[in-house]
Parts: sequence; structure tokens; C-alpha cells
Amino acid sequence: MWIMVDQDTCLGCGSCEAVAPEIFSMNGDGKAEALNEVTEDQKAAAEEAMGICPVSCISWDEE
Repeated sequence: MWIMVDQDTCLGCGSCEAVAPEIFSMNGDGKAEALNEVTEDQKAAAEEAMGICPVSCISWDEE
């Protein structure tokens, strides 16, 4: 499963990285990005990050 961060909407608050550093990192533009494909074991952490994102810019990549 892949996760996507909408770079145009992301505020760069870092809440996703704080909750799931194994999934998210802040890039050179100060925005969050997914590091790797989300494993089944990481799915709950990814869902938590989606839930706490203040601008709801994290979603499952449907492609």
C-alpha cells in the first residue's frame, strides 16, 4: 500500500512524522512525504497520521 501527501496542501507541521517516523519525513521544502510503501504492520500508524493531519492532505494512493 502506498500513501500520498498532497504537497500543495501540506503545511509542514510535522504531526505525521511525529506519529509515524517510519512512514513520513519532511523534505527539503519543509513538507511531509512518504518514505516507503506502507506495510500491513504500519497501516494503523498511517491511519493515525491521516486522522491528525490538520489539513487532511494524507491519503491512500489509489494507483
